[in-house]
Amino acid sequence: MRTLLLITLFLISNSLSGQTETEKLRVGYTAAAPFIFQSGENLEGLNVWLWKRVASDLNIEYEMIPMEFSPMLDSLRSGGIDLSINPLTITSQRSKEMEFTHSFYASNATIAIAEVSSFDKFKQFVGGFFNVGFLSGLLILLFIIFLFGVLGWLFERKMNPEAFRPGSRGLWDGMWWSAVTLTTVGYGDKAPVTKLGKLTALLLMFGGLLFISGLTASIASSLTVNQLTNNPDGFNEFKDRAVGTIANSGTENFLSEHFFRDIRKYTNVPTGLKDLDKGILKAFMYDEPILKYAIQRDSALHKLELLPVKFDIQFYAFGLPKTHIELEQRISQRILEIVETEEWDMVLNEYSLAEF
Repeated sequence: MRTLLLITLFLISNSLSGQTETEKLRVGYTAAAPFIFQSGENLEGLNVWLWKRVASDLNIEYEMIPMEFSPMLDSLRSGGIDLSINPLTITSQRSKEMEFTHSFYASNATIAIAEVSSFDKFKQFVGGFFNVGFLSGLLILLFIIFLFGVLGWLFERKMNPEAFRPGSRGLWDGMWWSAVTLTTVGYGDKAPVTKLGKLTALLLMFGGLLFISGLTASIASSLTVNQLTNNPDGFNEFKDRAVGTIANSGTENFLSEHFFRDIRKYTNVPTGLKDLDKGILKAFMYDEPILKYAIQRDSALHKLELLPVKFDIQFYAFGLPKTHIELEQRISQRILEIVETEEWDMVLNEYSLAEF
């Protein structure tokens, strides 16, 4: 009888122990500095601090489970984990599949590119002169100079032989006069005296003025387009280029919706930035604070820079399965209370974070 009682107590004890274990929240996370990162044996970051504070205030027992980003989202949808403390962007699609706590941080996506050297910039500038638009304009200019030079010489060679000499030397005189007149330099060393010569000069001056203006605008446009092509500073300049981002992220959805044609997907930011540094990518697009932190902390990425481009405004929150509505409400209420304190501003400053 005593043995039976001991066995019963042992089973009850194990049952209670197992129940305690299962009551612990399974909290998934993926490294996303400065929000979540490993510092020695400790897990640190803005989101880690916030979650520990919430869990302590609500007396929540939990276990931390490191995961890759995509599997973590899948596990949230299926209920494999109870919570993700990653800085998840609230989107309409995700809201259909999971619950979100109240947002605790607002940010935006931006663009990281490899810094262009001064020598490369010079090559790009010189290369701007050797394109179809510029060369075709130059050929037309030479043709106009030749045409009006010949006409001027034909009309002036008999009545004005001092300025427009006979033979091949006279053709050169005509070319010189045409070029000087077209460019409005006007040395005055040669001038037409015949009616047809003066009419030719008028056509050359007024027609040349319009043509030179158009050619100047074409050259400026050509150089500008070439500079934008090689040093893009706008969001749309990358639509036909190889760009990287994090798989299944809000930025990936944003790029797909805006018709980016060559999107390379990565599981983490450091890998994508290294490919950008190697020239495999033309740009890496993701959350600005995460990109900024990664570039600043890794000396090997010193040649990378962030463009002053902001897009895809994002609101970060913790994610939960659809079945955890009551838990989401408790956590959201506590998050609201925390972010309204001065201590929250101090923690943001500690991680060099500032909301726009």
